[in-house]
Amino acid sequence: MTLPVPDPSELPPLTQGELEDVIERHAMFLKGQTGGARAVLKYRNLSNLDFNGEDLSQAEFTGSLFVEADLGGATFKSASFFACDMRNADMSNADFSRADFRGAYVAGANLSGANLSDVDLREGKIMKRDRYGILEDRKRSGGKGTHTVLSGAKMTDTNMKGAQAHSADFSDTDMSGVIMTGANVSGATFEGANLADADLSDTNLSDTNMRQSILTGTNMTGAEKLGMDNTASITERDMGDKLENLGKTLPELLEEHTLWVATAGNSGRQLDLSGYDMRDVIDLRRFPLTAINCIGGNFLSQDLRSAELQSATFDRSDFRDCKMTEADLRGSSFKYAQMARVDLTCALLCPLEFKKEDGTSTIQRTDLSGANLRFATLTGADLRDIIMMGVDLTNAILSGCDLRRADLTGAILTNAKLLNCRIDDAIIDLKAL
Repeated sequence: MTLPVPDPSELPPLTQGELEDVIERHAMFLKGQTGGARAVLKYRNLSNLDFNGEDLSQAEFTGSLFVEADLGGATFKSASFFACDMRNADMSNADFSRADFRGAYVAGANLSGANLSDVDLREGKIMKRDRYGILEDRKRSGGKGTHTVLSGAKMTDTNMKGAQAHSADFSDTDMSGVIMTGANVSGATFEGANLADADLSDTNLSDTNMRQSILTGTNMTGAEKLGMDNTASITERDMGDKLENLGKTLPELLEEHTLWVATAGNSGRQLDLSGYDMRDVIDLRRFPLTAINCIGGNFLSQDLRSAELQSATFDRSDFRDCKMTEADLRGSSFKYAQMARVDLTCALLCPLEFKKEDGTSTIQRTDLSGANLRFATLTGADLRDIIMMGVDLTNAILSGCDLRRADLTGAILTNAKLLNCRIDDAIIDLKAL
């Protein structure tokens, strides 16, 4: 008799101790030892569990939950993750070669350095019978449909040689340096994805959606591109002018800028990096960029941890995939900036206070109006009084943020996480979550 298929909300949880027992028996199974048993954890809640880098090749996980689980460094060769929910899981440096991910929901997961060679990422869904015995689609947590969803995942330097990913969703994913030679991704969506320096040679890219994707240094030699839509995609020629063309080094330019700031504009010159490509500036975070003007600048994937970016103008600049933990952005403007997947953990985005000669003071609020912060991390960030009108925070993590008096009028908050946030006097539509 076939047991009924439970909905995701009804999946029985597994404890860490129980998982370790299963892993121990599976290790014996792989070695052919007496008493071993293949790991079969179908339709179980495995969220937040730690797989300890173990070998679970050939394991069966169909329909299970892995939300925020730690699979990093583990081996899952030929394992089945059919229709699993793996949102925000740590899958970095794990071996998933020849694994079955059909219909899986992997949004926001960390797959950096993982081996996804020969994986199956095609469509897939689970059917179940209703109370009348009629077959119907089983509900999937975190998303609808049958496509494999990896939107917002971190997949830098991932090996996807020969992957079968027809119609998969890679939108807003960081796939820089990914190896996808000989793969079939026909009909897949890469909208907004970072494919810088990716190897897509001999890949079937027919009918793919590459709109607004980053294609700098991307190798498409021998790829099938019939029907590929690369409208508004960014190639090397779109990255902006090189800083070396300014005729002076950045330290020399900053010396003039510092003098301009110190003399309230009477001497020196304000640094204007509008339209310049800052990607190749080594150790950029050590340079103080306070009060600079940089409209439409390109900072893609830069390391700006603890950087000084106060009272500056970065409107329409590209900060996608930047590391900006504990950076000081007080009083700066990032209107309509591209900041998908940026890490702003514990960053300062509160107002900057200016004292006047008469003893009074004024504040300059940080402005991110209209910015794209899809899949961004703002855990513990100081967002007091910030202007975020119309900002896209889809799948963003804002847990532990201080949002007092923040203006999020018209903000898109689909699947955003706002756990333990302070929202006193904030303008925010919690129904949009």
